[in-house]
Amino acid sequence: MTHHQIPRRGFLATVGATGVAGPALALTGGTAPAAAAEQEPAAAPLPYPTVKRPFAMPGVREQDWTGALFVAEGESRFALRVGLLTAQGKLVREKMTNHLWRIGPMTPDGAYKEVRVSTDDRTVLPAHLEALREVLAHPGQWSESAVADAGVRLPQLERTYARVQEEKRTVRVRYARTVDGAGLVGSVTALDGDTTVVLELGTPWGEPASFALDGREVTGSAAGLTDSGRTGHVRLSPTEPADSAGCYASAADLTAVATGGAGTPGDAVAGLVHRLAKGQTLTFSARVAARPPRGDAPEAHDIERALAAAEARVRGHHLTGSGPVGRAADAVRDALSLNTNYDKDNHRAYVMWGWGGGGGLFTGWDSAFDCVEAALVSHPLAVQHETDVFDAPAPPNQIPLRGPRYDQQNAGPMHAYAVWRLYTKLGDRTVLEQAYPALVTFHDLLPEWDTDRDGLLESPYFGDRVGGRGNHLGLDDSPVYADYHRIAKQGGSGDGRDNTDLTDVALNSYYALLSETLAKMARVLGRTRDAERFAAQHATVKRLLNARLWHPDKGLYLSRYLDGTWQQTVTPTVFYPLFAGLATRERARVLVEEHLLNEDEFWGEYVIPSVARDDPAYCTGGPVHPDSEHFKYFERYGENSAPEQWKGAAWPPMNFTVYDGVKRYGFDDAAGRFAARSTAMYLDAWDAEGWFPESFDPEPGQRVMSSAVDTAWRTYSWSNAMAVQGLHELLSDNPWDGDPAALLFGSLGLPGTNTVDNVVLRGHTYSVSAGPHRTTLVRDGRTVFRATGARVAVRGFLLRGAGASFDITAGGPARVEVFGPDGRSRARQVPAGRTHVDL
Repeated sequence: MTHHQIPRRGFLATVGATGVAGPALALTGGTAPAAAAEQEPAAAPLPYPTVKRPFAMPGVREQDWTGALFVAEGESRFALRVGLLTAQGKLVREKMTNHLWRIGPMTPDGAYKEVRVSTDDRTVLPAHLEALREVLAHPGQWSESAVADAGVRLPQLERTYARVQEEKRTVRVRYARTVDGAGLVGSVTALDGDTTVVLELGTPWGEPASFALDGREVTGSAAGLTDSGRTGHVRLSPTEPADSAGCYASAADLTAVATGGAGTPGDAVAGLVHRLAKGQTLTFSARVAARPPRGDAPEAHDIERALAAAEARVRGHHLTGSGPVGRAADAVRDALSLNTNYDKDNHRAYVMWGWGGGGGLFTGWDSAFDCVEAALVSHPLAVQHETDVFDAPAPPNQIPLRGPRYDQQNAGPMHAYAVWRLYTKLGDRTVLEQAYPALVTFHDLLPEWDTDRDGLLESPYFGDRVGGRGNHLGLDDSPVYADYHRIAKQGGSGDGRDNTDLTDVALNSYYALLSETLAKMARVLGRTRDAERFAAQHATVKRLLNARLWHPDKGLYLSRYLDGTWQQTVTPTVFYPLFAGLATRERARVLVEEHLLNEDEFWGEYVIPSVARDDPAYCTGGPVHPDSEHFKYFERYGENSAPEQWKGAAWPPMNFTVYDGVKRYGFDDAAGRFAARSTAMYLDAWDAEGWFPESFDPEPGQRVMSSAVDTAWRTYSWSNAMAVQGLHELLSDNPWDGDPAALLFGSLGLPGTNTVDNVVLRGHTYSVSAGPHRTTLVRDGRTVFRATGARVAVRGFLLRGAGASFDITAGGPARVEVFGPDGRSRARQVPAGRTHVDL
């Protein structure tokens, strides 16, 4: 297979283990990008699915084991795991999500990975104990049963928590890819005493292989899965001898022996048991090849030096940042690197929806957000992720449609938006060409949900269970859909759902977004008639939605029944017409100034609740205790809290959608403040627990929601959409009106001074620093823009020769400078407010 390369300014970024851009020689430094010509070149074709064999990739896994994947020629595959023995004799070797304590630093190209894993699975958290103590401290605010339950539960959980902490064993696991990409060096450090770890060498996905002991080392071989005439070989070499070792008939036999039992010998898996004292480090190396690798492992000090050098390069070569919001860049990089997975069937990378979630790529709206996030971290990862989406066949029991799943009517629009943002970030039309046909098909099926054939869509019928009626948009139990009525569908695509009588604001916003995005794609692809058709469709939905779904008394876009009555529940979907470009300017102002920024409705330290705070449906899942100092929505241990699901919880996709809509309409100050709150919510969970959860409690300090602390929901990829708002606020592509090659950067609303570095857009590497008095844009190592004197937000920034053109909104008088290739500046003073500048 070929080894693709991505041309960049002054150097070649190679496709590594999973096709993710970065240094192929993971233990060597790269060269700094050279200064680029000011004219944008024609973008080179993007790397699609093939990757070079052999390779080693730390962290890519079948489910969620703390280990690495090795792939040799012919697609022979091996898996290295690090297991941890508990005080009770249980081997923690898979389903590691609950045992994951800290993530990163790590990189999406597999050059470096670091995690901390503990025997404490955090089933009992300090937050659980504090919540029960809150109930007992203020019994008058809670029901008698809740107080009684707390009295019984608290001492039980306190004993459990104390025992777990006393017996806790934690290890720090590190990997770095070797110079040729065919191997790894690694280490396991015991952070507690009397720690037992197991290095396990086997295969992923139950594939056949044979393993044997060779002194203190393990060797293995397996036939190629795509070319059975080729055999791959692997060698695992610890620098210290194991306390015990063996080869076994199965992983279950290895586990039995490691935990003190008996197991059947064999050659299906090998295990090396090491007992470590506190602070002791076990180092090892492993590599894969077409012939049996030699047993010439590096020394422990060489491994430690290589790991330190690889760690030091993480921030120098990958997305990073600083400041109250900018530091989220490191968290996003690490979180998405953790969730990077290997498609074992198509041999490429994608972003898994949740670490340990299993089930392969999810082609609903979730993965569209993952693509937009990944494009900020690694373009090849994002491209391969969307390649997987549009190569994916329809799930069982759905109409035969490749690409985004049709049972979620927002999947097609959101993946269209994600693909368009790949184009605006990369400048390459290849991804548009691949996705366009499937997206057109998706769009042209949607009118089957127009019950009365008036041009607006009604919600599909998802069954009698109220909790699932919002599933057509992934809004499971949103109260907006509680009372719609079933109407038999006539004809259609073959989708088995009936129609309803609810004309849906959110669904029609997605419909318009898809039309608008397809019009943009068609123009780039030279499909003039298609562009005209889709632009006309967007205009039609805009006209109809404004005529029928704007509630003049409430000043909101609300869903409406076909008999003319309004669906009164207020959720963030009232802002979705901003995202789709449907709102008039005046209505957009009313939405933002009178509703979004209204603390009685949506605003607050944490935004944005999935039901307005003053709506009767808000937090109807349980009691609300406004006088409780902590855990306002906590009911009792072991049960869901009141804002569970879509009745109050803050959800990353909603925040992302609202932010993009507010930013699109030019409310730069509000957009910045919104992004700051979204990012702070994300970082609160990251800092406290090392999690990036599926959803968030809308009140600060509350982390007892079961959906936010259960298995894969602790490490849910779309969570990064919260933080990406802040990073896009600092520097973004332009997905909306105007030149798609233009940049947006700077912020009026972020707190303090923030930076983001190593952001690649259209072949250039950018850094931005934005603060109260100075904003600087650096491209390929050279400062090209600087504003001093006030905060600024810049839109439509295009370098032209020695100058630039852009719109700038300044928080006060500011001096603006643009620097040409020779370092000379052109300057202008701008007043507070918005100004168009040509320099």
